[in-house]
Amino acid sequence: MTDKNRRRGRALAGLAIGTAAMVALAGCTTTTPAPSESGSAAPGAGGTISVAQTNAATALTSATPDTNLNTNGMVDYLTGNATGPGSFLYVDSEFNVVPDETNGTIELVSESPLVVQYTLDPEAVWSDGTPMTTTDMLLAWAIGSGYYDDATLDEETGEVTGGNQYFQLAGSTAGLDTTEFPEIDEEAGTLTLTYGEPYVDWNLVNLIGKPAHVFAEKAGFADVAELATFLEETPAGDPAAPAAENEQLRAMADLWNTGYNITSMPEDESLLVSAGMWVVKDFQADDGGFISFERNPEWRGEMAPSFDELIIRFIGDPNAQITALQNGEVDVIEPQPSADTVAAIEAFGGTLIEGPQLSYDHLDLTMDSEVFSDPAVREAFLMTIPRQAILESIVTPIQPDAEVLNSQQFVANQPQYEDAVAANGYSDFAEPDIEGARELLAGATPTVSILYNTNNPNRVDAFQLIQASASEAGFVIEDAGSPDWSSLLGSGTYDATIFGWISPGVGYASLPQIWQTGGGGNYNGYSNAEVDALADESQTIIGDEERLTEIQIEIDRLSREDFYGLPLFQVPGLVATNGTVEGVVYNGGQTGSIWNTWEWTPVS
Repeated sequence: MTDKNRRRGRALAGLAIGTAAMVALAGCTTTTPAPSESGSAAPGAGGTISVAQTNAATALTSATPDTNLNTNGMVDYLTGNATGPGSFLYVDSEFNVVPDETNGTIELVSESPLVVQYTLDPEAVWSDGTPMTTTDMLLAWAIGSGYYDDATLDEETGEVTGGNQYFQLAGSTAGLDTTEFPEIDEEAGTLTLTYGEPYVDWNLVNLIGKPAHVFAEKAGFADVAELATFLEETPAGDPAAPAAENEQLRAMADLWNTGYNITSMPEDESLLVSAGMWVVKDFQADDGGFISFERNPEWRGEMAPSFDELIIRFIGDPNAQITALQNGEVDVIEPQPSADTVAAIEAFGGTLIEGPQLSYDHLDLTMDSEVFSDPAVREAFLMTIPRQAILESIVTPIQPDAEVLNSQQFVANQPQYEDAVAANGYSDFAEPDIEGARELLAGATPTVSILYNTNNPNRVDAFQLIQASASEAGFVIEDAGSPDWSSLLGSGTYDATIFGWISPGVGYASLPQIWQTGGGGNYNGYSNAEVDALADESQTIIGDEERLTEIQIEIDRLSREDFYGLPLFQVPGLVATNGTVEGVVYNGGQTGSIWNTWEWTPVS
């Protein structure tokens, strides 16, 4: 195996490849637009179903560091351009990995060495009528493996210091970075991956992503065959001998990195090409507040929607969501839960569907900011955080038995949680210790700027409670809140941030994604060599769940020792309907209620 194949932990990878196992940002509200005048169509045969989501979509992908938002992930899921029906697999409401053979199959050929074969269905076709080919899978592999990159990265920050980094992705190259160039049988429609090491999430690697024929056109290739030849003949990147930038790789990377970052219908309809049962029909995030989908005319799957149009409306205010549900402007809502929200839904006779989410809110400290480069200041600040008061303000009014969350790796309804709490030490920060914080500060009055979502009432409450408590110890708290906070993550313009992660409920890609130096979700510059090694180890384990749990608990403990930040609370989940749609099933993972739209039926 070459040194190239041993590189790990870069701010790369994911794609459809990783979204089944990566965590996504939760609660990323942008604006609170008025509902579109189009409303829900009259129920009946065909018809329209509308869903309200708190978070506005910001792109037609969720796989880059700038687009890893849960609503963007829903767009990916519905269109099959990431893990979801139309790709090779999806995750159901019980967090089972379910194969979808509409467009192809995955087969484990060998465990040692690890060899996995992907086979396209001979009739697989994109929504624009273009047949799928092995080049589609090859492109997905090329993007997710970082095969062509020859960048040198700073060991502490993960920043590129030389060479070329092409495709930017939200997770990590762990796993695919050990694979050889795929073996392709175009006639048989197969692509075979041989891994240099075992890979924990091999069964979640999905090679149906964005269409190769679109990338071929943008990069100036005559067709996908010419693109395939180019990918085969272009040598792997070598950080020890970086080459001049490859213009065609850069053109494809530019499309991947930013080309799908849109908030309205594009003039270029090729950006809308779908592998799933739905195709984007209209998009007005900035003026109208919705993204709508129509049935894919080329969809051949056994699972198929019974209605004609699905609309996701972006309504940040939970009261506005409830009003829209009551008035019939939407059929399903997923508001930020609160006691008032529940009472208002019950008051007009709405149907509540509640459950735990694999999501938690947390406070992260920017490790390389001027104020928090000192561990003593980090510790002092964490000693001021009123976690119980935050819980009682936000969660206990609707979940009286809720407790402060004491793990960064597990939430309270997971069986590993109690063992993690017993080992990690996060419970040491159960209540504020203002006097202890003052002693550590020794008269200093550090200024701390905190980034959070100003359009999310829960995050506003948390900020205000932290501001008041930390001020008692001598901290000067600056309000760096913004409605566009997600685009500011990792920008170095703040010292701490309050936000949420939501897990898909499967896989281990989040370990290098969040915790490894330079990981795609490592927005606070965290770097610990021991954690890096544990994250690496986690990606090479197959079948040893006990060791994987030990690794997660150890990362939990080390992050606590480094005063990384604090988990705050597990987010309760809430879905509500108004009786105009049947088949909605609660899902506490990333895809939320829209995970089974093929089972939804408008009610007349």
